[in-house]
Amino acid sequence: YKKVKKDLNTYSLIVARETLTYNALRDNGINKSILCPDPAFQLDKIDLPLPKGFEENNTIGINVSPLNIGCESKKGSTMANYEELIKHIIDTTDMQIALIPHVVWENNDDRKPLKVLYDKFKDTGRVVMLEDHNCMELKGYISRCRFFIGARTHATIAAYSTCVPTLVIGYSVKAKGIAKDIFGTYENYVLPVQSLSNKDDLIYAFEWMKDNENHIRKYLNEFMPGYIETASKSFEEISKLMGEN
Repeated sequence: YKKVKKDLNTYSLIVARETLTYNALRDNGINKSILCPDPAFQLDKIDLPLPKGFEENNTIGINVSPLNIGCESKKGSTMANYEELIKHIIDTTDMQIALIPHVVWENNDDRKPLKVLYDKFKDTGRVVMLEDHNCMELKGYISRCRFFIGARTHATIAAYSTCVPTLVIGYSVKAKGIAKDIFGTYENYVLPVQSLSNKDDLIYAFEWMKDNENHIRKYLNEFMPGYIETASKSFEEISKLMGEN
């Protein structure tokens, strides 16, 4: 602990992107830290033509990552929950489903678990899988979803910042902190992957979001412009350090 604290205090500036981390830093004497939203909230989007099966504003975007699966407490629970959720969406709604990879590194490739899901449901005609795209193009696809359920932080930021009701399947404090800063609470907005035990846990979380869809979207439309604007604070602080301001 002392070594970590000493190391962190050698930095001229530490930018925490959510209050849970920021408060932990300040409470432990890391005083060169500031709080500022992730710069990804300000990322532009590019709208490419939608693939067949992606119905604008009536498609649920789904993202899952090997990283999250590796953090599960009960082996197999993550994929079991995603499978049950997709079955539930197909059986109870008229919405389409888009499987959206956000990281495609060699040893950490979202396409691998998403391909497993796609193969199980491709014959329904209700599921489409996107290939790799740059971050602005991915944000363009995510922005045209009706809901987004995601594991990757920057995929969920793409959804939040374009006012798409979002459920985060989180594995660390950052997911809770970002949701808390936006909504005042992370309850119902973040489902920790470690808490997945029953195969219908994700269904219950999705149903809450669906029941509160209009309220969430209205709130995001009112809240997000000001929140996005504050994300430039980190640039201003870095410019000061570099003597440019």
